[in-house]
Amino acid sequence: MHPIIERVRSEGRVFLTEIESKELLGQAGIDVIDTRLAVSRSEAVEISQQLGFPVVLKIASTDIVHKSDAGGIRLGLETPEQVEKARDEILAGATQKYPQARVQGVSVQKMARPGIEVIIGMSKDKQFGPVLMFGLGGVWVEIFEDVSLRVTPITRKDAREMIEEIKGYRMLTGYRGQEPANISRLEDMLLAVSEFVEQNPAIKELDINPVIASSDGAVAVDARVVLEDS
Repeated sequence: MHPIIERVRSEGRVFLTEIESKELLGQAGIDVIDTRLAVSRSEAVEISQQLGFPVVLKIASTDIVHKSDAGGIRLGLETPEQVEKARDEILAGATQKYPQARVQGVSVQKMARPGIEVIIGMSKDKQFGPVLMFGLGGVWVEIFEDVSLRVTPITRKDAREMIEEIKGYRMLTGYRGQEPANISRLEDMLLAVSEFVEQNPAIKELDINPVIASSDGAVAVDARVVLEDS
């Protein structure tokens, strides 16, 4: 069992924090954006300066799964003063909406370069086992439900077909002058996730949303991992 999964289970948890999820995925060879935990206002500012503005702040809590529902995300922060204000607002909002939640602080990450948002996910089917999902990410996955599915493990041919099957595939090819995505890197990420879940059967669900796809590659800017009950 992976040490991170073992530690989380030893604490009686099934939800990994965003930072734990990204660390786990990063060790599996998946490109993730550098994300660090800040437990104080001054630490949030210091990390922001180290990463370079603009930055993103998010609530870091093992009890708050959907950060946006808690008002727990602030984007495009460009000064130390904005970081301090955003940090205070995030914590105050989370405490008001989820008073019983255990909050570790805020996560800080650099704003990703513009690109096309896609989602890569996995859920376990009782009959087929791990099922991999690919589609347009961000809010689009909820609005259009434009996804393709494959039972793991997958081949590179499967990965390419998953990408080409979605209706939004044209957006990835440079539709109307938009920068095309690096399809090969998306294939690499799908293959890495497939191998990762095959090697870690304790994982029940996995959501990497969004992945920012650009001509340079693909990077995960948010992630969630859920474990099977021990």
